[in-house]
Amino acid sequence: MSLQQRSADALQRDPALPAIEFEGQWHDWGAVRQVADAVQAALAASGIGPDAPVAFVPRNRPAALAALLGMMAQGRTIRMIYAFQSAGGIARDVVRTGGSALIAFADDLGNEVMAAARGEGVAVIALEGMAAILRSPATGSACERSGPDQPQIEILTSGTTGPPKPFAVSYALMEQHFLGSPLTQRQGEDILSAPPFLLYFPIGNISGLYSTLPMLIRGQRMLLLERFTIAAWHDHVLRYRPAHAGLPPSSVRGVLDADIPVADLASIKAIGCGAAPLDPGVQQAFEAHYGIPILLSYGATEFAGPVAMMTAELHATWGSTKRGTVGRAMAGAQLRIVDADSGAPLPTDMPGLLEVISPRIGPDWIRTSDMARIDADDFLFLLGRADGAIIRGGFKLLPESIEQALMLHPAVAEAAVIGLPDARLGQVPAAAIRLSPAAPSVDADMLAEHVRAHLLATHVPVKWLFCADFPRTPSLKTDRLALRCLFDETDNESDNAAIGVT
Repeated sequence: MSLQQRSADALQRDPALPAIEFEGQWHDWGAVRQVADAVQAALAASGIGPDAPVAFVPRNRPAALAALLGMMAQGRTIRMIYAFQSAGGIARDVVRTGGSALIAFADDLGNEVMAAARGEGVAVIALEGMAAILRSPATGSACERSGPDQPQIEILTSGTTGPPKPFAVSYALMEQHFLGSPLTQRQGEDILSAPPFLLYFPIGNISGLYSTLPMLIRGQRMLLLERFTIAAWHDHVLRYRPAHAGLPPSSVRGVLDADIPVADLASIKAIGCGAAPLDPGVQQAFEAHYGIPILLSYGATEFAGPVAMMTAELHATWGSTKRGTVGRAMAGAQLRIVDADSGAPLPTDMPGLLEVISPRIGPDWIRTSDMARIDADDFLFLLGRADGAIIRGGFKLLPESIEQALMLHPAVAEAAVIGLPDARLGQVPAAAIRLSPAAPSVDADMLAEHVRAHLLATHVPVKWLFCADFPRTPSLKTDRLALRCLFDETDNESDNAAIGVT
């Protein structure tokens, strides 16, 4: 059965059945269908064709899940736009995506976004609470646009090898690989009595789709978080006593720091963890304290999901001797380590660049920017990023992209960005700035707003140094190791601290 048909069938579920819990309130399948129907009706009245692509700015709210299901039931091509960016960024993406219609929550439809939509002739549909309202129909060429022959959902890569770029996940791929994922089986066979599945990954990225679609299609109850918090996760575990749970890597330490009682987590048999590295010491401390195995996984947008995973069975046998591994290749996936320069495969335990064959994508090797090694027992260990990317709570940021944004400010003569360790998020970006002598005075708050206007909010540096000059290598390049030492040595409580470097 096609994903389109499965989506349409899901909307025919008993309307009295509970579907989504959000901020302490349950929304039943009747409410989900009401929003989906309203979205479909608004698209039909908007003046666009039945195969026209739709730009979508999803937030982790019930109406977004309902809108997604309604569009899939119509076989629409959906082009995701990140919600966690400035209004200017959303406006630019409205133009970039080339959609015929825009669906977004009312609080994201400010003057700048509406002006961009009007300029492109894009129809605008506003989500307000559990309602969908057509604000303006399509005009001009937007009425004539059509999508690809086969429907797909286009998401953005994390941008580790350049600016974020669209990545298309076809309905056929989701039918074959998403809907048969382990997520659909973990809570038992009785979906009506199973604990609600906790959803916290952003709906618009690969992890969000991979975890959300099986729940919507299968009809399992969901507890939706707009933003992940330790308190909300703890509350979910206490109220519903799930046998399996997930945690962002950056929150494993947070659970330990919160000193949650061991008895509160007694129902949990295993915790899934992915999307970012986890310090092996933190993993060991958590497992020793709670007696719960953490099952790491590894994937990427370019693989359309995970390709390596530590299973409960593997952990039971190897967990104490393979600390830090993200497991073995999943069924159908292939992993190898190659020399960064020659591309030649490297022997067992030799570090190099990771290449992957993902069965969801095709038979070709995909070169990653991850340094890794594979041991004699076929376990994959990640060793860091070859491209210097900063992994901030699962979001991958290229220092160069932040530096380029900073250099657009007329007061900035030079910028250097590095990643600093952070107990909660893993890493955070820090920026060293050399100001132009004749430039007007600026401070860190002003530069932060400047970065926010050009990039996603995750890219905004959290620490700043204003330098007379940067430490240099003999070839006069910025000495990033010395710069890191400056951040380590300097109490950077004041955003406006000026530091002279000789």
